[in-house]
Amino acid sequence: MPRAASTPPPAANPSGHAYAYIELDAAAQPGDAVLAEECALAISYNGISHAVMMVSPSAVEDFVAGFSLSGALVESLDDIYDIQVKRAGAALSAEVQISSRAFWALKQQRRNLAGTSGCGLCGVEALEQALPQLDVLASSPLPPAAHVQGLRERIGQFQRLARQSGALHAAAFVDGSGEIRLCREDIGRHNALDKLIGALLRERLDPRQGFALVTSRCSLELIHKAVRARIGTLVSLSAPTSLTVQWARRHHLNLIHLPHHSAPRVYSPAPASER
Repeated sequence: MPRAASTPPPAANPSGHAYAYIELDAAAQPGDAVLAEECALAISYNGISHAVMMVSPSAVEDFVAGFSLSGALVESLDDIYDIQVKRAGAALSAEVQISSRAFWALKQQRRNLAGTSGCGLCGVEALEQALPQLDVLASSPLPPAAHVQGLRERIGQFQRLARQSGALHAAAFVDGSGEIRLCREDIGRHNALDKLIGALLRERLDPRQGFALVTSRCSLELIHKAVRARIGTLVSLSAPTSLTVQWARRHHLNLIHLPHHSAPRVYSPAPASER
């Protein structure tokens, strides 16, 4: 397959920029951490938009080739004639030229891929949908530090399905008194949060009178869901990506990471030193 010149994508965290945080305890110790990079990648085949997903912006051509093959979009790398990766602001696009045989087969089997990938955004055919315009939330107070204390251990008691089978993400709602009120599980991290949002709606609970907890990696589509559901605070057991922090701050969503062995880290709102 030819490796024609293309606009190079941004390297993973090229500047090594660290994001400031304040530990959520009495000492309020400041610190900073380098976060994983994330961006939207739109893929088209022979000029036809096929999918948008959130990716780490490194080895993009390798990813496109592997995605094409593992997704049965091509039979072999011989069907891929060229991959052109271009940058458009914070997003990337990959224009893929494939053989007539592969393109004909692709059009025959074309289907919506939404919900079939762990990224949660596959099948979205426009960058505007991957990076949508969202309403800015009214600012919410941060939860008391006591309400997030021991959450890693406490949530495990509510993950009934995960105790049986493993390989499941969980999303929980911690109410205004610090008690876990709801917990939903799913093999997809975005699906688990969707289930929790549905439970909040059906039980008519105010999502701002408490906070949501996710056990999974906290990437951009989870921010989209939280903001759209009017959740004021999102707590994650895994470190957020840099783009997640940027969007949380922009939309006034409180974002807290619970590390394994240190105090909770408040990434949004931004510490006074970054405002």
